[in-house]
Amino acid sequence: MLVGLLKRQLAGKHAQLWAIVVLQLVQAGANLLLPTVNAAIIDDGIVAGEPGVISRLGMLMAAIAVVQAASAIAAGYLGAVVAMSIGHRLRAEVFSRIQTLSSQDVALFGTQSLTTRATNDVQQIQAFALLVFTMLFAGPAMGIGGIVLAVQQDVVLSVVVIVIVPLLLLIMYLIVRRLIPLYREGQELLDRSGGILREQIIGVDVIRAFVRQGHEGRRFAAVNARLTANNLRSALLVAGMLPMIMLVVNTSSVAVVWFGGHRIQSGLMNLGALTAFIAYIMQILLAIMMSMYVLMTAPRAAVCAERIQAVLDTEPSVSSPAGPQQFRPDLSQPATLAFQGVGFSYPGAEAPVLADISFTAAPGTTTAIVGATGSGKTTLLNLIPRFLDPTKGRISLAGHDIRDVPLDQLRAAMAIVPQHSHLFTGTIADNLRMAAPDATDGELWAALETAQTMRFMGDLPLGLATPVGQGGASLSGGQRQRLCIARALLRKAPLYLFDDSFSALDYDTDTRLRQALGQALAAATVVIVAERISAVEDADLILVLDDGRLVAQGTHRELLETSATYREIAESQLALDGTL
Repeated sequence: MLVGLLKRQLAGKHAQLWAIVVLQLVQAGANLLLPTVNAAIIDDGIVAGEPGVISRLGMLMAAIAVVQAASAIAAGYLGAVVAMSIGHRLRAEVFSRIQTLSSQDVALFGTQSLTTRATNDVQQIQAFALLVFTMLFAGPAMGIGGIVLAVQQDVVLSVVVIVIVPLLLLIMYLIVRRLIPLYREGQELLDRSGGILREQIIGVDVIRAFVRQGHEGRRFAAVNARLTANNLRSALLVAGMLPMIMLVVNTSSVAVVWFGGHRIQSGLMNLGALTAFIAYIMQILLAIMMSMYVLMTAPRAAVCAERIQAVLDTEPSVSSPAGPQQFRPDLSQPATLAFQGVGFSYPGAEAPVLADISFTAAPGTTTAIVGATGSGKTTLLNLIPRFLDPTKGRISLAGHDIRDVPLDQLRAAMAIVPQHSHLFTGTIADNLRMAAPDATDGELWAALETAQTMRFMGDLPLGLATPVGQGGASLSGGQRQRLCIARALLRKAPLYLFDDSFSALDYDTDTRLRQALGQALAAATVVIVAERISAVEDADLILVLDDGRLVAQGTHRELLETSATYREIAESQLALDGTL
């Protein structure tokens, strides 16, 4: 999987790859020539007493060293460029794929896991690619070339090489085989520790309020200890590889010097040949070390490739139709929204979240959805922009089945205020212009006024240029909700969806906001999910959900008379003084 992933990322870079291969081979060839030339200097120059030979061959060695250094630098530079390009492309692919995933798909992986895959996992593959383009071709070339040239120097002494090379390869194989499951477990533990840490940072005030620092500390410590133990086991294997290889190589070097010295005394071998032979032993060691570094990173990179490929191979559960209709709604004309026998179930769930939901929301009307917590209100709303797809039934907008409409066109026909009022790092103006990038400052202020933000906006010296922290952490819950409402109002859409968007507002602000929205959205189709009965009293149609089923629908007064479920919800919130 790792090879396939890299091959796809390297498309269009064949010229650079061939240049890297050639440069690494030149580098390896230059390294291999140096001991042979050095042996000639010793035997034909120093021992023979020929200064001219020493000078001539010395200049040749210098030239070879320059070629070796230049090719190594060039190969390293090109390798770094290609490796960084792989990381850039891969991050972009993972990011793009995540953007296409539905809420259900994201929940399947987990937010923290997706973050780790798009950052740490990509970084591991990038590091592996850098080692490959720096060492992979030079290492084997030096190793094979070193063996051949060592045999050429002395066939008998080459028995040592024939013994140590398979032994070194066996050591690396046994260690690398054990590293793969350790690295796989390590990446999973990294996901878990990151998820716990993220939860604790976001929920730090809750943890402090309930004096749970000790408990949360122990929860993180348990995962951290497992991650540390995993990293320690893999680190010990990696750390043990080098001493074992050095033991074999040093033992073989001693054997070479011992037997080589006896062969020189016997006149069967020259001093220069022994020097060259020892140099080739070191080059074989260097080649094995280079290969070892690549192999040590390969298991982790392979695990990361599996995790990244799992994201890239995930087909979004919600996608645009293969042959979409040319649905281009007139955004100046509101559209009718209709549910016909709609149901939704999560895969493998015993009971559906929603079952047999049918209603019609007409232009110029407000449809409200109420029900106990967990009754399916937010799920129902999420079906409209296709954050989720119904498993049964049909949803239509302006007479078109929403599954026949391209996603971007469908979502452009609606403005949404989500249940969780999320703002992004930037300024207030940046956040508002997410809905209307070309909106003027005057239009921003008009939307803010409708959303009842002028009281707190007047206290901000920078106004629209006021910085907003990630998630809107610098603002109160009510302020975030009203800014999200203002953001939605900037999009002139036929359909407006509000998912419990008034829960953090005081009664007075809530009343003024609903009056302003009634005027601003008088011609639109409006769907509201609300917990407060006071927020839906004036709705044209109220849907009452109970355990995923539509148990009643009608106006506030009608439901008080006909629906026990609605009346129970109302009585639990409103002071009964005879006006119900």
